[in-house]
Parts: sequence; structure tokens; C-alpha cells
Amino acid sequence: MGTTDEYTFRTFPAAVAADGSAEPDTAVWLDAERRGFHDNRLDSAGTSAAAARLVADGRQLTGAYLAGHPADLTEAAATPSPVATFASYTATLNVGAADLLPTHLISNVTVRPTHRRRGLLRAMMTENLRRASDAGFPLAALTVSEATIYRRFGFGVASTVSHVTVSTDERFRMLVPPAGRSEYIDLPELARLAPAVFARFHAANPGSVDRHAATWPRNSGELTDSGQPDLSVYAAAHYDDSGNPDGYVSYRSRENGSPRTLEVLDLVATTDSAYLGLWDFLASIDLSGRVDWETAPANDPLRWALADWRSVTQTFVEDWLWLRVLDVPAAFEARGYLPSASGEVVLRVTDALGYAAGTFRLRVADARAEVTRVAGPDPDPDLTLDAPELGSLYLGGVDPLTLLAAGRLTEHTPGAARRLGTLLAPVAPVYGITHF
Repeated sequence: MGTTDEYTFRTFPAAVAADGSAEPDTAVWLDAERRGFHDNRLDSAGTSAAAARLVADGRQLTGAYLAGHPADLTEAAATPSPVATFASYTATLNVGAADLLPTHLISNVTVRPTHRRRGLLRAMMTENLRRASDAGFPLAALTVSEATIYRRFGFGVASTVSHVTVSTDERFRMLVPPAGRSEYIDLPELARLAPAVFARFHAANPGSVDRHAATWPRNSGELTDSGQPDLSVYAAAHYDDSGNPDGYVSYRSRENGSPRTLEVLDLVATTDSAYLGLWDFLASIDLSGRVDWETAPANDPLRWALADWRSVTQTFVEDWLWLRVLDVPAAFEARGYLPSASGEVVLRVTDALGYAAGTFRLRVADARAEVTRVAGPDPDPDLTLDAPELGSLYLGGVDPLTLLAAGRLTEHTPGAARRLGTLLAPVAPVYGITHF
């Protein structure tokens, strides 16, 4: 990547050796990344397995290294340890169209506390976004641990999830019994059916990102910091009336007072009946009176399905997927639109990094968009907004009227924000559950 007086930046693919062990650069990068997120250290077998998952994802690893400081070495090998980490890879994003959109994903970002405020993140991020743009990606995406970092790079919150607590005592009753049935399954059966069920979910939900290699073992309890499987994890599948699996849930029990709580690790449903059926199953489990889940839909249909609305408590709304538009015409022309959406709006976008800057005419008709960069003398735009807000609006999960009220966009033509919201209305509720 480059060198400064103090730091050397290097990008390389995650790699394992012929014997399955992590290559030294990958191993020390993993150790630094785990330190940054306060994860337990890994033994050699755990490091090899983690490296193999990075390889399976196709992750490109970036490290910032002290220039000319050979003392910054691991004891295990004469391999420099990075003082900052960064990774990127490609996965598909559902943007409401028939085709899933290959998207540039950013993850594993850490900076040692002893090297903060020295421009390391900015150097890695700006170079990485340049590479993504040069490679032709319309969008970059990330999920975040801290919500105040990424606006400066043009990312905006595009989807949210809810943390919910559901009381499953005698008050829990479905107003209409869901179709199908739920059954316990063992974890090998979960591993067999989960990818196909998730693929159906992914194809149906705008805002869904395909899953990376660590997702499946983590949600089944196979992947733990101790290296030993979590034997407290159980699973169930939902089957439609024809006996086909259309949803599943994995969970563990926590005896932390009364009532006993079930903690949902993963709940994926491809139909409304499967979603409600899995909740009906969780509520039927004896000796428990509460279920906690941290990635429920922001507008959860469960409360509307219950006789007692108050059985569902939303404890937190979490920013989830952050999007950064790199190519405005390509991104918005790849997106799906409702057949009823028709009209046009002129947007002026400001962007400190330049990728989305300009004035654009968005014209929607027949469930497709045409986006043209306005050349020559700029026309008066209908709306002015910055790159993070463009990312927030992209999927349709954020209403332009909300951003207008928050002072995050400027309306030059009366009613333009409402018109933009109509054009960008999502083809289905915006909802994803992949953290990366």
C-alpha cells in the first residue's frame, strides 16, 4: 500500500500453508485483530481454523506496521505484528432486484490504542475505497462496532434491527395459529438445511448480505473462543404443510434468575408462517418464560400476531448495515423499484471523497431506473444531500422525510423529499441479519 516515515502499509490475501496452518503474516494479523476486539487468544489449531475461514471468504488483509522497528515482532516468529488491521472481501447484497449485487464489504478494522489519532484508519480506508471504485463496485458496505466513525468516509445507516424481549408466559397467544409445524433437529441437520434456507431468505429480503464462513459454526455453537463446541445450543426447523423446511432457529438457555431466558442465536424464516411458527415453538418450551433476540425486524410483525401486544418489548434499535455509494448511476440502476413508482427527481450530492459527488437525474418507470449525470450548467436540484445520506436512502429503509426533518438533506422543490421516498420505496421490507 505504501510507507510513511513511521508506518508501512501492506495488503495481502489471507493464506494457509500446505499443512493447513496459518501463514505467518495471516497468523499475526489475526492475533492483532482479535486483540482489538477483546476476543480470546487462539491456540495454533484455532488460528489455523480462523485463517481457513478468512481464505474461504477471499479476504484481503491490510496491516499497518511500524517502519524500521524490528522489535515489534511476535515471540513465535520473526514476523512483524500490525498496529492496525483492516480487511475487505466480496459478497452479494440484495438490493430489491432480480439479481443480487456483488458488493465490496469492509471488516476487521482495529487500531491499537497506542497508535490512535495518527491517520491509520483514514489511510487504510481511503486506499481501500479507491481500489473498490477502480474495480467497478457500485457500493461498499460494513457493519460497525462504533457508530461515530464511518460517516466521515461517506457511509450512512441503511438498515436497522431490533433487540427484543418476548414474554412467553401464559399471556403469549397467537391470534391466528401459524401454518406448518416446528420440530427439534440436531446440529448436523441444522448444518445441512441452514444454507439453503438462508439462500431463500437472502433472495427475498432487500438489505440482506450473504453470509461469511464463520457465520454457520458460530450460530450452531461449533465455533467458540475455547475451541470446544457449545453443547448448550439447540435447534429447531419449521416445515410448511408439504413438509419442506422453510425456517430454522438455534438458541441456548440462560438461567439468570426467574424466569429462565432463551437466547436466540439465529432465526431465519423464508415465509411469514415460518417466522410466526418458530416464535410459537420458542414460546412452547417448558421451564422458560422469556426469549431474547438481538436481530429482530425493526418493524416486527410478531407483536401484531399476538393477543397481548405488550408481550413484545423492544429494548434497543441498532444501526445494522452501513452503505457507501461509489458509483451513483450504477448503484441506482442496479436497484429494484416498485412497478407503481414513476417520476423523476434531480439530486445534488456532495462527497468529500468525490465518488458520489455531482448532480444526477433519477428517472423511474416500469420498475427500472435511469440515472444520468447532469452535464453543462447545473440545473437547480430538487434536493441536496451528502454522501452518507445517499447511502442511507439507497435501499429505501430510511424515509427522506425523516432525513429532511433531521436537517440531513435540503429540499429546494416543495414535495421533492416525499416524491423521492415514493420512487425509492422498497419492494419488500428492508431487513438483513448478517454481521461481518
